[in-house]
Amino acid sequence: MEEEYFETVELDIEAQKIIFGQYDSYIKDIENNLGVSIVNRGDTTKIYGDMPKVGRAKRLLLDLSMVSKNDKNIDRQKVDYGIYMAKQNESGVLQSLDESVICHTISGKEVKPKTKGQEKYVNLIRDKMIVFGTGPAGTGKTFLAMAMAITAFKNNEVGRIILTRPAIEAGEKLGFLPGDLQSKVDPYLRPLYDALYQIMGADAFIKNMEKGLIEVAPLAYMRGRTLDNSFIILDEAQNTTPSQMKMFLTRIGFGSKCVITGDRSQKDLGANVKSGLDEALKVLGKIDDIGMITLSSKDVVRHPLVMKIVEAYERYEKKK
Repeated sequence: MEEEYFETVELDIEAQKIIFGQYDSYIKDIENNLGVSIVNRGDTTKIYGDMPKVGRAKRLLLDLSMVSKNDKNIDRQKVDYGIYMAKQNESGVLQSLDESVICHTISGKEVKPKTKGQEKYVNLIRDKMIVFGTGPAGTGKTFLAMAMAITAFKNNEVGRIILTRPAIEAGEKLGFLPGDLQSKVDPYLRPLYDALYQIMGADAFIKNMEKGLIEVAPLAYMRGRTLDNSFIILDEAQNTTPSQMKMFLTRIGFGSKCVITGDRSQKDLGANVKSGLDEALKVLGKIDDIGMITLSSKDVVRHPLVMKIVEAYERYEKKK
């Protein structure tokens, strides 16, 4: 009888604890998805199966082992993405991503891209003056842009941060809401505040906001201004009209960097209203200093169920 093919990986006890997961859940996922059998004996881990599958699993375990030296809390998203990349015969991706630290949150946690798509997005923001980042919910479009903005601000690459998004709908009909202007717009800008608090901390944010160095405002308040030496983020851009988008893009001045984010599948515009984001992507596609990237369901870094939901909707939309 022919002996089954196997390869060995040397993993110390600490690495095993991190990589295997609670009740060996991560290893079971790797076995099921890559079609191998993994047996651990002390520091030696044996991987059984067909040669190509064993090779993919071995490279993934080595990749996770390198990551575990820095990250003591490898999560399911990282394992799932590692499995996905292993299926594409790509190795070393997790280690490469683990080294791409953008900044640290107020609690000391590293902020870094978690997928190759996110890494490309971050590199585009570094290299280009204007970047359009589109894709489904959970792909880190706004959060990573915010991290890049705060890093640029702390490094004195820009003098201020300006964050904006269309409020409620493209027409920005805020009048019926109770309270003053700030209380009217706060619910629609809350996701931007949340990211700022997480990375910068509430105290630093409030101090810089009081000095006018950080501004969070509805898109309508950008009209008539020239935004020099600023890092500007336009969020939820799918809900801009073409005239609003043109108005916004022509505000950008010298020494500024701009990131425009949006999910083209979640427009809140009227039935016959064209999206300014859709139009801008067509009109500006050939300008060198403008970067464009579309993140996909594979870049979703929330709960794995979110990725499945996004993929299900993508399939449904294609059938329609």
